[in-house]
Amino acid sequence: MKILALDIGDVWTGTAISDPMGIIAKPYKTAQSHNLFDFLKELFQLEKIETIVVGYPKTMKGRESDQTKKTTEIVQQLRTIFPEKVFILWDERLSSKRADTLRQGKQSPAEKQASHSRAAAFILTSYLEYKHTYA
Repeated sequence: MKILALDIGDVWTGTAISDPMGIIAKPYKTAQSHNLFDFLKELFQLEKIETIVVGYPKTMKGRESDQTKKTTEIVQQLRTIFPEKVFILWDERLSSKRADTLRQGKQSPAEKQASHSRAAAFILTSYLEYKHTYA
């Protein structure tokens, strides 16, 4: 089974998918956040995904923010809509900054959208490394 990662934002949600062995994370697509549920429904028909790792946006001091609360609410909705899936909240601190460091110069709108999926890939990579080291 593949593992999916989500980097949920107010406008865009970045996604990344692992290989079937759960070793490599690869940026997938960036979806509009208001269409996230439909996007996931279609994706789950195309890919065998059991686990979804969702970036949990804590502040640098480890506290919750308004975005943390929004993400938690969305994950609760996802758990209701997709009860057969396992949702894991995963610390995403600095994932967006890491994704932004890959850009060079001014970004086009398409590159800005893609950066959300790169952030999701960093979240997924972190989870996979933890899973293979400690699980």
